[in-house]
Amino acid sequence: MKATGMPGIPEISETAADWQALAQKALEGERLSVEEGLAVLEADNDEVLPLLQAVFRVRKHFYGKKVKLNMIINAKSGLCPEDCGYCAQSIVSSTPIVKYPLLEKATLLAGAREAMARQAGTYCIVASGKGPTDKELDQVIEAVKEIRATMPLKICACLGLLKDEQAERLAEAGVHRYNHNLNTSRTNYPSITTTHTYDQRVESVEKVKRYGLSPCSGVIIGMGETNREIVEMAYALRELEADSIPVNFLNAIPGTPLEQAGRTPAMKALKVLALFRLICPSKEIRVAGGREVNLRTLQPLGLYAANSLFVGDYLTTKGQEAAADYQMIEDLGFEIEQCAL
Repeated sequence: MKATGMPGIPEISETAADWQALAQKALEGERLSVEEGLAVLEADNDEVLPLLQAVFRVRKHFYGKKVKLNMIINAKSGLCPEDCGYCAQSIVSSTPIVKYPLLEKATLLAGAREAMARQAGTYCIVASGKGPTDKELDQVIEAVKEIRATMPLKICACLGLLKDEQAERLAEAGVHRYNHNLNTSRTNYPSITTTHTYDQRVESVEKVKRYGLSPCSGVIIGMGETNREIVEMAYALRELEADSIPVNFLNAIPGTPLEQAGRTPAMKALKVLALFRLICPSKEIRVAGGREVNLRTLQPLGLYAANSLFVGDYLTTKGQEAAADYQMIEDLGFEIEQCAL
């Protein structure tokens, strides 16, 4: 910080103008350099507020003060042959979780009604496994058709790797969006998962785009990646043109291979959210799983960069009470987007 000439009273930082310049660059559609991205992640903690002030210009330009709410239903729990090191549902996890096959139509419909009650504009149907069987896809499609006919919800499906005909059927049934996260960088990927590849995930996102589904793909921060890899992850999602980018922060679950991983410091998490807003300025940036554990009391500041969040619980972990999210949004002077369609 610069001195003001008055003992103990700092001036506005010399780098505040630099953050504003990066925000202007993002608004004009220019791509940040790797060095600029690293500067965001490696900024001194004293710079976080001026950084967020600059980033909020970008968020406000594209999304105003609206916050998109999303709700997950864990449509199939456990029973997964994949070895993802972060996941309590994977075959290598010893975490005691409830396991069940794909939920029946009535339960999926009840979940959609709950999403409406929670003011969520997007209902996310998530199932464990490498990919859906044709029978499972039939069950999801049957529920989707009724939801589309009776409720004003955007529907996002997350069912794993898809065959071409499966992607086509989901699109025809009325699914709006498909989620398949990249999770980490190409370099770090083999240390997290070995039962499928990074390239398979990229191809999955490209495939759903070909069939007219809006691509949703994001990351999990805190799995041993470097700052440079975080920048690379943001670039990868920019190049994939993901419409919605969930930024998760690892919630290290006992019984998983990553159970000893530490949490991401709250100030670092804010810098990550700022980075994704600057690199993917017009996209929906969702502060997602692990926000309660990692951002803790700084959760409200995350919405100066992100414009979306999950309301309620996640797959196998608890989320913040919905009432606390509503209060947080109100206290910020923001408002819930009432319809995502």
